[in-house]
Amino acid sequence: MPIHPNFYQTLLPCPIVELRGYLAACGLKGRLYAYLDFNGPTGTSRDGLAEGMLALAAEQHALAPGQPIIEASSGAFAVALTLASRTAGHPIVLTMPEDAPALRQEYLLRLGAQILHSPARNGLAGARALAETKAAENGWYYMNWLANDNNPEYHRRVTGPAIARAIAREGSSLVDSVVVGVGSAGTITGVGETLKAWTNDVRMVAVEPFESQALSGGFTGGHGIPEIGFGFIPKNYNAYVVDNVAAVTRADAVRAAQKVLASDAIPASLSAGAALHAAAQLIANGTSRSALAIFSGRQNII
Repeated sequence: MPIHPNFYQTLLPCPIVELRGYLAACGLKGRLYAYLDFNGPTGTSRDGLAEGMLALAAEQHALAPGQPIIEASSGAFAVALTLASRTAGHPIVLTMPEDAPALRQEYLLRLGAQILHSPARNGLAGARALAETKAAENGWYYMNWLANDNNPEYHRRVTGPAIARAIAREGSSLVDSVVVGVGSAGTITGVGETLKAWTNDVRMVAVEPFESQALSGGFTGGHGIPEIGFGFIPKNYNAYVVDNVAAVTRADAVRAAQKVLASDAIPASLSAGAALHAAAQLIANGTSRSALAIFSGRQNII
């Protein structure tokens, strides 16, 4: 068994698992797979992304050793970036609206982040503007994960090739659809660009909450599926590699996550449940014979 230099070196490669139990429980015929990208400390794909974006910035000489990093985030990416930054020796500053959840702010402070507040009325846009201003004033590195090409670039180098290699190894008929929940849009863009460059036989499906349909031009609003559906289209989003958009209700995401835990012992988060439900629907309506859903988060079951 190898001894790794740090925990992040253990996150890859991510496994691809066939969901035979779930498919049988749904009474469907076909093949259904999950790419499990949730093995890091936050239990989400944000861990590998945060560490990968730091490595890319350093590779590009955009991030100097010990340089402070600033980001506008208060969710899982904020936690993942705080942990990755401090592990790599960078002070971390987070900007967020002053009404961000108090418990999340307290947790981030305990992890060692510094927090700067923007007015609540300005929402995420205000937090992002504050981060950009402070970075320019102080010489900090602004991660800007919603509009930084290093986000999809990580997936062009890691997630996309991993899926492409698996498909090639097992034969081109292994997967005809790849289903991705869209938050920052780095995964759908990076994976989609990689697979489309390799073959036109794989359909890319973007998943968003039914209650907040920014990608398809519908109404946006509050919803209950964390880490996807930010209410706007991130600059990272490349619509040209997306073949269609699926909208999934919170109720359907919950049912899918509960069912796959019981049928295949996989602790899917609600965002993973949303991707799974959309993938199963492709098989149910005959659009796909063999679909792969990217599971970008896990739930804590105990």
